[in-house]
Amino acid sequence: SLCLLAALMLANVHADNINKDAVITREDSDPADPEGNYKYAFETSNGIQQQEAGNANGASGSSSFISPEGIPITLTYVADENGFQPQGAHLPTPPPIPEAILRALEYIASHPPQQ
Repeated sequence: SLCLLAALMLANVHADNINKDAVITREDSDPADPEGNYKYAFETSNGIQQQEAGNANGASGSSSFISPEGIPITLTYVADENGFQPQGAHLPTPPPIPEAILRALEYIASHPPQQ
């Protein structure tokens, strides 16, 4: 655990050095109108990009940056009546459902309990 703590501290120092001199290079903003429609976007000198548009029914947008390991990270999302729905190659995904479980679920669906 001491090695993990040291690694996290080193990563934090590295990340701080990358971002401490970052400046906003582009900024666009359309504040909410009477119907609640809005949008904004910005970029920074260290490669961070963020944009979002929305209204009273929800929002969608994207964000991207370079991780401390040098990996490009991009997140897109929709937030609406179905909740927050993020997508990105860096997000974990569940493992596939085993074939035996799929067959069992199909059997259960085709043989409902008798009342």
